[in-house]
Amino acid sequence: MNIRYANEKDSSLLAELGRKTFYDALIEYNTPENMAKYVSAHFSPEIQLSEIKDPDTVFLIAEQNGGPVGYAKLKGQSKGDGVAGTNPMELQRIYTIQEYIGKGVGAELMKEAIREAKERGFNCLWLGVWERNERAIKFYEKWGFKRVGGNIFVMGEDIFKDFTMELSLTA
Repeated sequence: MNIRYANEKDSSLLAELGRKTFYDALIEYNTPENMAKYVSAHFSPEIQLSEIKDPDTVFLIAEQNGGPVGYAKLKGQSKGDGVAGTNPMELQRIYTIQEYIGKGVGAELMKEAIREAKERGFNCLWLGVWERNERAIKFYEKWGFKRVGGNIFVMGEDIFKDFTMELSLTA
């Protein structure tokens, strides 16, 4: 598996990968209308290009057999509810395509996300995760993330409660 940084040429790839992985992960809990609205508002080549150009944003793309199998998006200068770190970096997204879930893609992306945050001088990594996504919560806890707060995530007409989880990078 290869993990690489995204560049401006990856904007279409990230938009497609983001739409697919987000949709596959959450469609069973949402209406197609709400999913379509959210995906079109957050995953387009133009939006991803703008994010790639943002110096506080980092995309890591996981590739296997020459194709993308997952990605992570990190955002510096971002602080969530309950986060204690004074210089936090947010892990905004970490997604794997369905066929590769459970095959180590998430672990490799997490290793690189932690390395990236440390290398950039951040003292904690935090994320938001849906309270009913037990598989993801267990994954994050395995990496040492602790629940520190919560927030509301709105998708169309649906309202979800997310846990805020934090990993200290100073220990």
